[in-house]
Amino acid sequence: MTATQRVFAALAMLGGVVLCFAIVAILPDQGAAFRIAAPVQAHQRAAEGFVGTATCAICHAPQAAAWHESDHARAMAAATPQTVLGDFSGVTVTDRDRSATFRRDGDRFVVRTDGPGGATADFTVTETFGVDPLQQYLVLFPDGRRQALPWAWDTRPREVGGQRWYHLLPNEALHAGDPLHWTERDQNWNFMCAACHSTGVQRGYDAVADRYDTSWTEISVGCESCHGRGAAHTAWAQASPRPDLPSRGLEVAVRDSSGGAWRFAQDDPRGIAHWEGPPRRAQAQAEICAPCHARARPITADPLPGARFLDTHAPALLDRGLYHADGQIDGEVFEWGSFTQSRMQRAGVICADCHDPHSQRLRAEGNAVCAQCHLPARFDTSDHHHHREGSPGSQCASCHMPQVTYMGVDGRRDHGFRVPRPDIATTIGAPDACTTCHTGRQPAWAAQQIRMWYGPTRRQTPHPALTIAAGRRGDPGAVSALAALAQNPAEPAILRATALSLLPAPASNEAAQAIVLSLRDPDPLVRATALRALTGVDPRNRQHALPLLADPTRLVRIEAARILAPIPPQAIPQGSHSDFARAWDELLASERVAAERPESHVNLAGLFAARGDAAAAEAAYRDALRLDPAFLPALVNMADFENRRRRFNEAEALLNRAIAAYPNSAEAHHALGLTRVRAGRASESLGPLGRAAALAPDRPRYAYVYAIALNDLGRGPEAMEALRAALRRHPGQRDLLVALASLERDRGNIAEAERLAAQAVQSNPQDREAAALLQQLRHLRRQVPGLR
Repeated sequence: MTATQRVFAALAMLGGVVLCFAIVAILPDQGAAFRIAAPVQAHQRAAEGFVGTATCAICHAPQAAAWHESDHARAMAAATPQTVLGDFSGVTVTDRDRSATFRRDGDRFVVRTDGPGGATADFTVTETFGVDPLQQYLVLFPDGRRQALPWAWDTRPREVGGQRWYHLLPNEALHAGDPLHWTERDQNWNFMCAACHSTGVQRGYDAVADRYDTSWTEISVGCESCHGRGAAHTAWAQASPRPDLPSRGLEVAVRDSSGGAWRFAQDDPRGIAHWEGPPRRAQAQAEICAPCHARARPITADPLPGARFLDTHAPALLDRGLYHADGQIDGEVFEWGSFTQSRMQRAGVICADCHDPHSQRLRAEGNAVCAQCHLPARFDTSDHHHHREGSPGSQCASCHMPQVTYMGVDGRRDHGFRVPRPDIATTIGAPDACTTCHTGRQPAWAAQQIRMWYGPTRRQTPHPALTIAAGRRGDPGAVSALAALAQNPAEPAILRATALSLLPAPASNEAAQAIVLSLRDPDPLVRATALRALTGVDPRNRQHALPLLADPTRLVRIEAARILAPIPPQAIPQGSHSDFARAWDELLASERVAAERPESHVNLAGLFAARGDAAAAEAAYRDALRLDPAFLPALVNMADFENRRRRFNEAEALLNRAIAAYPNSAEAHHALGLTRVRAGRASESLGPLGRAAALAPDRPRYAYVYAIALNDLGRGPEAMEALRAALRRHPGQRDLLVALASLERDRGNIAEAERLAAQAVQSNPQDREAAALLQQLRHLRRQVPGLR
């Protein structure tokens, strides 16, 4: 992964006991050197409404005992001889050109490695982070930052390769200043980790001083992380007589009190249990786990447990690099995104059906956990799984929950519970469960085996993965398939939202219709994504977003405000002014949640610019560059901002800074070329535009712009060759087809131009420009039969 890719990967997006830790402090005469300073208080303090796990344990001893051995209880702890599992006996470990020495000084645990500025120094471990299958270690810096060291201890048994130190990013050549270096922002505990590894976290970031005063009510994940603040429940329990409160004073209704159960019907040949009883609160149950078990961006500061997930977070969709086209996990996305795709989630299954919420252990071992709802006589037999009884292949999870390893040793299972489809995996380039185990075989072999076992007509319905893969590639016909998928209520919301996100901008009539209909979808994730899909629509035609300014879900409201930002206040109906004002404030607040990150200020700058507030936009860009002077999105976006103000010299200076920091950034070179065109120096644009096209051959837009520039400067043959080369990589790409058809027409190659235009129309029959070009070409050929 290149430095530029890593930067943009970072955008995707992330009581009462006083403890004392030693911290490191900067020497006044050596900015990069560190020494151990006097101990300071850790920021564990009481907060209103929190009572702590010890209070809960008084009445809930069995649950507390189960929790005590869980990963939640050990998510974070003060570094002591009892909690530190790694070997601090003076060992030195080397990886690439990096090394670290781990030693113990009394009850202090010290790591000697490269720190800020690249200088080697001693760092005192202040906390442990996690326990199984690896343990990380944190260092507290003088400005309140806690940073995660890049060296982790493999806690697995020695016989399976554990009990060793290893580097978490072995393939990355990281040095001080890189965002992924352990001292930099992408390894910062306060922003990236704290909310899910501790209870009652208040991040306490001071944007003016650029420092933290982060606090927690409990250092690990305690009872109140899931159940909410316990003071009201404690008061209810201690009252005599107890008030008649259905909630018993609990802020979060974790328990499903519907009184139903999963039962098998004797006459059901499927052998799958069904829910008998009142409707379950399945969605509400999943939302308790979602904030920490989803790849998501927080949109409120320090949210309390119990809030609806989409009121506090914006989850990632099934994006390339995070998920394969069939929805299988790829990047580190945790469980919610795959579980919410599953048929189980739609049937009402909740996390606690399979996992004990206190111990976090499975409800039963092996296939027995699945047998709670899947009749063993039907499913736990060789007639179903076609593997030897007791073998790895006979385990339900082997086929239906394939495992991906993250952080070197942490195997996590996909929670989509999907049926293996090696035939689909072959088509879309995704892994399949069969050949993951049968490593010497090809997916075609696995697909043939499945046809032999289950018959040739099994699973013949179109698979949505084909639509997602086609949308990612921009294939002909993808728009129609994506529009249909987005409007199919039988499919999970995250899949339909992903289909909307892949619709091209500007939208065709068919795509626009799907977007408008999706704005009224019952699911808020679909509505929010439909709003984002309006980006390519002229602001004057975004009136369909106005009702969603008052949507009951915060994520939808802020996306409505974002898409309506370019509309002048006088163009917004009077009755919507107050709704816009409230949603706008929520939108700005959602971006300021990440005020310590430069991308937050880039986003704010774009919003202010859209509203015509140039001074606020410029200030936000400068805030971003203050946090990171080489932050690529800030440099590129601010250059565009300066271009629109016709300050071309300032724009070019910013882009030269970007290219100096990221010489292989296609985006920076492309932006530099466009800046020179806007400044009236088109002849000087070819170098950077061509460089951008060469650096990013997967981005057809860069090749298109480069070709147009070549043609405008009288270099038509070169322009046509550039377009042909790009079409060989991106067959059917609309802009390339229309541009090449126009150039072929101008050269008199009417037949070839007509072929290309027809291909563009076939890709999208609603494309008026392509259709008009095709009609013109056919008219020309009829008028002058001798034309080629």
